Amino acid sequence: MSPSRIDDYSEPAAPPSKKTVGAILDPTATPPTAAAASSPRRNTFGNMNTSLIESKFLSHPDELGIVAVGFSGGQCKPGVDAAPSALIASGLLTQIRDELGYKLHGDDTVHLYTDLVPAADPPFRNMKNPRAVSSVTERIAEQTYAHAKEGRLVLTLGGDHSIAIGTVGGTAKAIRERLGREMAVIWVDAHADINTPETSGSGNIHGMPVSFLTGLAREEKEEFFGWMKDENRISVKKLVYIGLRDVDVEEKRILREHGIKAFSMFDIDRHGIGRVMEMALGHIGTDTPIHLSFDVDALDPMWAPSTGTPVRGGLTLREGDYICECVHETGSLIAVDLVEVNPSLAPANDTGAHETVRAGCSLVRCALGESLL
Repeated sequence: MSPSRIDDYSEPAAPPSKKTVGAILDPTATPPTAAAASSPRRNTFGNMNTSLIESKFLSHPDELGIVAVGFSGGQCKPGVDAAPSALIASGLLTQIRDELGYKLHGDDTVHLYTDLVPAADPPFRNMKNPRAVSSVTERIAEQTYAHAKEGRLVLTLGGDHSIAIGTVGGTAKAIRERLGREMAVIWVDAHADINTPETSGSGNIHGMPVSFLTGLAREEKEEFFGWMKDENRISVKKLVYIGLRDVDVEEKRILREHGIKAFSMFDIDRHGIGRVMEMALGHIGTDTPIHLSFDVDALDPMWAPSTGTPVRGGLTLREGDYICECVHETGSLIAVDLVEVNPSLAPANDTGAHETVRAGCSLVRCALGESLL
């Protein structure tokens, strides 16, 4: 049986299971009135009460494709696969639909991709779980591509950051086909995630996605990311980092050698988040679609403690929200990832998991057009 649609989300009475969020569907929901259904579509994000920003690159700016990715194979700490269920249980999709005015597309399953995980998955080129991560990200690329090719914005809830190989790969292909142009990526993270398999100290692929997406790392074998073609890749000239503060020595070398635009916490301290966003968006330009990939560990652990690799001295929640608000205001946003929320890492009776989920929801809402006034 095909998955249920998510056009009729209602807030859950209790958190959904780890495997599915089907419990939050309301099959008896009242359909829109004829008047509402026939009202003219505005070329804006959200509804009139939350955003009047005109979308430059979306043919259906009031529609949102949801991909919920319960995958943790790109790193070694279990629990990040439960993040999409926790985010949805908190009411995120209900808020997006009812308060921001989006029509949601997708299915009600948090995908665990267990059918793609092999029984044996030995290291290859220093990568841990290479077959699983390659197969899962290829499937994710297909899912995000299916939404992006329809001209709707894509929201992916992860999952560890290795999934961006699929999310960015899928939207990059769709943008090339639909608009005939490259897209930019704003990577908000404490880490650069641009290690190649050979430069990585850990072998965890969540520290390598940008190297595969930019073509700095390549592999011809299909089962080890050989499925990635030039249509799935991005240019280092259209890549911008924000919030870096824990960058490996070899990653620093890669950033410098390729002239990749990167704003560390030093830059944010020196210039302020407002000026940093002006410079970041100025580098991208006004005629380029933007994929925003936001790792919650970009925030200081004070605001998001339940994540796998927290680093002190990060963004405040308000700075994180501001980044998302600025990207939304460009009208160029075509996709958003939220990754690395790990509710299981908070101690028992601790509020850390709840606060991290709340922070993640706030970031998503701001990227989709929620404003303070």
